[in-house]
Amino acid sequence: MRIDAHQHFWTLSRGDYGWLTPELAPIYRDFTPADLAPLLEAAGIDGTVLVQAAPTVDETRFLLSVAAETEFVRGVVGWVDFEAPDAPEQIAALAEDKYLVGLRPMIQDIADPDWILREDLDPAFEAMIAAGLTFDALTLPRHLKNLLARLRRHPDLRVVIDHGSKPLIRDGVRKGWAGDMAALARETGAYCKLSGLVTEAGAGWSVGQLRPYVDHLLAQFGPERVIWGSDWPVCTLVASYADWTRATVELLGDLTSEERAAVFGGNAERAYRLAKAEQ
Repeated sequence: MRIDAHQHFWTLSRGDYGWLTPELAPIYRDFTPADLAPLLEAAGIDGTVLVQAAPTVDETRFLLSVAAETEFVRGVVGWVDFEAPDAPEQIAALAEDKYLVGLRPMIQDIADPDWILREDLDPAFEAMIAAGLTFDALTLPRHLKNLLARLRRHPDLRVVIDHGSKPLIRDGVRKGWAGDMAALARETGAYCKLSGLVTEAGAGWSVGQLRPYVDHLLAQFGPERVIWGSDWPVCTLVASYADWTRATVELLGDLTSEERAAVFGGNAERAYRLAKAEQ
């Protein structure tokens, strides 16, 4: 089973995608399962994890409805306001939907860099653990030390770090990020997504430019905790779905066939308990 563990759909008329503006012209339109299906078939991808793109519960319910109608969507990573007094109740209610496999607060867009340390968020994290949901950490390098502190409070929380925590590939910077990611890999059971890296590299990216970052993630997390995702359609700002798929195959060229199979699917099935949607 080959899984794209990070893709999005959106309908602009829904009106809650604050970050999605006309300046992002190539992706400022609706994206639906019909757009993605032929790309998955061409790449030999069997299923996907559909990830939130708006900080609203309404969008999460929209994605769950899409999942229920789309055969290849195996799970949904949604959103809940972790600060809401009734966040635990919201989480428990949403988790009753068999397609909800995780939640993702949009940490990269929150002004307070210490937000994730707030003690009033503890009940939401505990509710995620109780519901068996995975926490998607949408972080930047500056958040990594605080992420580690949060995960030390909740050793039973299943975690996936999105996009390798968006290292500064365009600037060729690895210092700081490399050490913090190594600490997370060493001290927690977190998984890390091999996704979004072409966007961080920017136009004119190359496999050689990405390799030091990918090699570091593989060395620290191991092939058993790295998960492939496309970040489609955001990736199309700089690369086609096929471009990123081919680049990943090249970047994983030193792995065994079993290790590549884990990165391209097996790890996502475990990290998100995708069998839940088949029950």
